[in-house]
Amino acid sequence: MGRRRRKRLPEGTFAAEIDKLTHDGRGIAHVDGKAVFIEGALPGERVEFRCTEVRRDYACGKVVEVITPAPDRVDPPCLAYGRCGGCSLQHASNTTQIRLKQDLFIEQMRRIGKLTRFELWPPLTGPQWGYRRKARLGVRYVRAKQKVLVGFRERGSGKVAETDTCLTLHPQVGERLQDLADLIDTLSLREHLPQIEVAVGDDRSALVFRILREPTPEDRARLIAFGRRFDFDIYLQPKGPDSLEPIHPQDPPLPCYRLPEAIDLWFGPLDFTQVNADINRRMIARILETLDPGPDETILDLFCGLGNFTLPLARRAERVVGVEGNARAVAMGRHNAQANGIENAEFHVCDLTQPLDDEPWARRHYDKVLLDPARSGALELMEWLPRWHPKRVAYVSCNPATLARDLGQLVHRHGFRLIRAGIMDMFPHTAHVESIALLEP
Repeated sequence: MGRRRRKRLPEGTFAAEIDKLTHDGRGIAHVDGKAVFIEGALPGERVEFRCTEVRRDYACGKVVEVITPAPDRVDPPCLAYGRCGGCSLQHASNTTQIRLKQDLFIEQMRRIGKLTRFELWPPLTGPQWGYRRKARLGVRYVRAKQKVLVGFRERGSGKVAETDTCLTLHPQVGERLQDLADLIDTLSLREHLPQIEVAVGDDRSALVFRILREPTPEDRARLIAFGRRFDFDIYLQPKGPDSLEPIHPQDPPLPCYRLPEAIDLWFGPLDFTQVNADINRRMIARILETLDPGPDETILDLFCGLGNFTLPLARRAERVVGVEGNARAVAMGRHNAQANGIENAEFHVCDLTQPLDDEPWARRHYDKVLLDPARSGALELMEWLPRWHPKRVAYVSCNPATLARDLGQLVHRHGFRLIRAGIMDMFPHTAHVESIALLEP
């Protein structure tokens, strides 16, 4: 079957009424019977737009002028907004962003999961700016401008958006984009340095420079001086994650952040951690309240990562079993348990998309179960949940569509009842929706 061909873009601009929002934050309009997805538009608005893509079944566009603005439209504070792909909802007020995300969440629960009867949790919200502690920044030397750019990619493009600062990044990094660009402009490998990985803890911040050729001694000296000047741990990454080389300091302590239950969670600069530390703490508090672990209960934590939920739960439960497919994350989880003096948490490496029949941990009974999968969800585990006979199941999700699909399976096929569900604003000013659900038999 051949690829669909793009049609020629119509010239000029067009007017449209915006009905609702897509999952990625674009306004939906209908023009001549065809759905049009329009960047920069809000529900209830009349806008003038130009087409950016036309397909047989739909078209895409971008706002040229807002003819009738929504009452909750605001002026985006970021000068790069509209070009930078890091944000998609800065033109909506904070309360509107929450309402739009919650409406999308409810709609997907209804449409995909056929779920309508549940209590809606109040949204978890936190700081709107400077919240992002993990990021992958693009780097590009633009010959035509004789200039290095550092930041997020442009929307729908591999180009790096031109900006001096980022308001959503933690200020330690967000206020240093121009300084980073100036640094890289002095390096011999400025055209061989495609990205920087950012990891900010409570006490220290790390920058990982992905390099495609060996730096000169002068390059290393400049990178070290930058780390000293702005208080960054500096790493080089010439190949895969295992090639990570710290150069300032040569043996740096790991970054760390504090969780509820007096837990210190250490992590490597390339490890997955929640980007929003404030929302993460509130999310853990909600999980503790929701699962309400007792001193005689055993809890199963699936997709446990570094122990973000496992270790706080272990402070209250008799035993917590964490399972994760990433061997390095499991090793860090064990390290974190030992560092916090926690002896009742055990960790296992297991690919949770594969059959579990031969896994000893899977043949036990669990009083309560927690899942926190990747965007693809945990469909393969829905058949297993009834076998553990849990009194409660909590499901944390970064994709409402797969959450609704999986919950639909549990409710309509496996005898569970959805008690509560709601959203968490982990990524303000983006269309990303983090959510949580509670089920009982």
